[in-house]
Amino acid sequence: MERLQAFKFALNPNGQQQRALRRFAGACRFVFNQALEVQKQRHEGGERKLGYAELCRLLTTWRNGTATPWLKEAPTHPLQQALKDLERAYTNFFAKRAAFPRFKKKGRHDSFRYPDPTQIKLDQAHGRVFLPKLGWLRYRDSRTVPGEVRNVTVSQSAGRWYVAIQTARDVARPVPSGGAVGIDMGIVRFATLSDGQALEPLHSFKRHEERLRRAQQAMSRK
Repeated sequence: MERLQAFKFALNPNGQQQRALRRFAGACRFVFNQALEVQKQRHEGGERKLGYAELCRLLTTWRNGTATPWLKEAPTHPLQQALKDLERAYTNFFAKRAAFPRFKKKGRHDSFRYPDPTQIKLDQAHGRVFLPKLGWLRYRDSRTVPGEVRNVTVSQSAGRWYVAIQTARDVARPVPSGGAVGIDMGIVRFATLSDGQALEPLHSFKRHEERLRRAQQAMSRK
């Protein structure tokens, strides 16, 4: 069976990469908030919610517009992923699995994701990962990353940047090591198993009855 697993490492970006990381996280936050504002205004005006494809067309307009030309500096796929995250948030809300989507604030859970594995390169021998418009970033290689890379999420926490590399690999399906047995609870015998094994009662009260009696007598004299 296929197992998906994420491996998180601390990044060691240079100064230029740190500035780019902040810009990209800000661009994804802006796209998420802008799309959420559009959806809220449409709802208040009695219009239907836009789908993901329609939001992507809006994203193209924003990237090519004169008001937000800096969006072109950010990689496209993470911006599109921000729209997918909003779509998922709405889905969870309508399914009553989560609260209504909220606007993202700068400095709180800053992150963005590269969803296309063909754009990602992992060089474990040298402890580095290649991401579009960031180049090769070094990370603190603390363990081997098995499997094929599926996506990469970059996040910031307590002033540090981290990379979470999700991979997929085939693993053997776990097989139960023992057979099932039935249990018959009784009075004379505490339990009898279907394989013939019998468990005798512990009689814990009888074993401690005398100690309990002495303790009660000692308490009554105080």
